[in-house]
Amino acid sequence: MLSTLLQALVSGLAIGGIYALIALGFSITFTTTKTLNFAQGEFIGVGAFLGVTVLYLISTGSFSGHGLGPAASAGLNFPAAAIAVGAVMGLLGILLFITAVQPFAGKPGMSWIMSTIGFGTILQSLGLAVWGPAPVNVPSPFGDDVMRFAGIGVRPQEILVLVVAIVLMVGLDVVMRRTRLGKAMRAVAHSPSVAALMGINVTAVMLGAFALSSLLAGIGGLMVAPISSASLFLGMGIALKGFSGAILGGLDNPRGCILGGFMLGLMEAGIALWQAQWREIVIFLLIILVLAIFPNGLFGSRALDKV
Repeated sequence: MLSTLLQALVSGLAIGGIYALIALGFSITFTTTKTLNFAQGEFIGVGAFLGVTVLYLISTGSFSGHGLGPAASAGLNFPAAAIAVGAVMGLLGILLFITAVQPFAGKPGMSWIMSTIGFGTILQSLGLAVWGPAPVNVPSPFGDDVMRFAGIGVRPQEILVLVVAIVLMVGLDVVMRRTRLGKAMRAVAHSPSVAALMGINVTAVMLGAFALSSLLAGIGGLMVAPISSASLFLGMGIALKGFSGAILGGLDNPRGCILGGFMLGLMEAGIALWQAQWREIVIFLLIILVLAIFPNGLFGSRALDKV
């Protein structure tokens, strides 16, 4: 029984790390621009396939779509793919802001919701035209053999996902709280007009927020691809869970979003031990119950008002 619980704990933390990354991306754009990127799911899928393409080009020189050999992710290949994915997805995030968010900024209504969804649909359609609908298996850079510790089986990619997620989140937290860039982002989040009077380039900060959010989505897609295979339809469920984690933790609190993502991953793994088919129902019922008590999430700016 103990080994089963430990197995669920490791799996829950691994998938929770991905949810936390996506939740953090939602929080970054919301706090700086008061908008959300509802194309995050497509960004996850495209990020996974961009990584696959880079791995193909490095290992074989062309994209065949028939699956990668174990050597494709070995050595520096996988980190190189991650860097390429981050750069391209960051540029796509900037393009998304310029074309689908900025034109509607300051105008009544929420047209940016439809425009970001439309951007994601176009992105997915282009991906289907380039890569096709078939999923592609991606080898883990540390192999796919299950490692045994204290009676539990752990895939190397699960450990890698958790470590990378934690490193990225700690790094971003340090940047947000210890650097001038982070202070500028927090100032824009507090009041764009006041930040502009202080000499901060508000538009540049907002562009950076969307680039960072998209980068996190792309990296998340690449990291989870060796676990579930790369697919352009990979990201919808992950983005929904990431958004749920952000709402659960408090959309206006980046640290709360991270905690919400990990909590959601652990709940998902724990409930799966009981009845896997009831997992989604129980999770979202629990989220609804929490939001009934804490409308701004457990760690949102007004979460303590109900205590």
